[in-house]
Amino acid sequence: MRALYSFLFYLLVPFILCRLLWRSIKAPAYRHRWHERLAYYPKQHAQGVIWFHAVSVGEAEALFPLIRKIQILHPDARLLITTTTPTGSARVKAVLQGAVEHVYLPYDTPGAVSRFMRCFKPSIAVIVETEIWPNLFACCGRNGVPLYIINARLSEKSARGYQKIPSLVRPALGQVKLIAAQTQDDADRFIAIGAEKQQVVVAGNIKFDIDIADETVEQGLQLKRNLFKSRFVWIIASTHKDEEAIFLDIYKQAKQQIPELLLVLVPRHPERFGEVERLCKLQQLSVVTRTSGNDCQQDNDVYLADTMGELKMLYASADVAFVGGSMVPVGGHNVLEPAAVGVPVLFGPFMANFKEIAGGILRHEAAIQCQNKDDIARAVYAIYGDAAYRASLIEKAKVFVYQNRGAKARLSEMLDQTIAQIAR
Repeated sequence: MRALYSFLFYLLVPFILCRLLWRSIKAPAYRHRWHERLAYYPKQHAQGVIWFHAVSVGEAEALFPLIRKIQILHPDARLLITTTTPTGSARVKAVLQGAVEHVYLPYDTPGAVSRFMRCFKPSIAVIVETEIWPNLFACCGRNGVPLYIINARLSEKSARGYQKIPSLVRPALGQVKLIAAQTQDDADRFIAIGAEKQQVVVAGNIKFDIDIADETVEQGLQLKRNLFKSRFVWIIASTHKDEEAIFLDIYKQAKQQIPELLLVLVPRHPERFGEVERLCKLQQLSVVTRTSGNDCQQDNDVYLADTMGELKMLYASADVAFVGGSMVPVGGHNVLEPAAVGVPVLFGPFMANFKEIAGGILRHEAAIQCQNKDDIARAVYAIYGDAAYRASLIEKAKVFVYQNRGAKARLSEMLDQTIAQIAR
């Protein structure tokens, strides 16, 4: 089965490269470093690395606390982080600043993964969340590389898909030393698609171990004092296509009841910054972009955060936050970041990628889920008009995050045992 999979993947590579070229029209970074995706490296890299793979920004952010823990425990270790997207790549470089090696994950063809393994000779492989690559996993097995899947999650939909190709998935999972699942439901689904029970443990979700530096919070508060002044700041974070229009409509109505309201928009993908700015102007709203460096005046309607890597700081500048990707069927984004920063959290109905977290924070009455525009408007009015309610949401959310911490320590202990054995 893997031979057929490899044959089909080779056939698809030209089309995948064409898709990268197409995406590069709006996001030029997609046309760069193609050689890494094919595992051709123009220079010599460190070998014997501890290798972590995080698909994009969300997985990388979740991984950073664990990386820092590993660096403390093993200061001489050589670390490699691979990502798939340019935004993930940029975030790794910005946060870790040369302390680790970084390349794109190669495509899952036998040739590419073999070249990758020969170049880096990883001593251990750690895959974040849900990435099952049959050729890559098989290559780890042939080379005796201990392979982990950590912070592992598997939706019901994905599990049903994997169950349709057992002859491909089961051998791949057979190469995995340990699957550290976020929840028992995730663990059960991995077992259902072919993992052995003894391979799977429940370690919790590392996203709860989020690091919010005091300096980051202070920068956000300073931004509010100096730039937003007396405005009531409503941040809409990680938005996707068709979401901004929803909030611009709500803003126009809410402005009548909250005259000092300021909308802060943070699109998820940088290639959409210009598109969102044009949309705001089309709606006859006054826009200030972060990159312009201009002050935010009282008559400005929208502050467009057209930068990357500043979301936590921007959360700290806000009075209420709505986490995007949840008003359109994307699956939602991380609601724990604003909760940890200390801002009331709202999100929409589409939270499939964060189902357990969304359910937990709602059970703790620590966030508000909105089904439509009216729900969103009512929630914003309630938070604006009731300081005690706002404070209650913030406190409950912080407690929810704190009570669920600990995955970082558990995962670090698991990995440290293997790293220590290799070091000997």
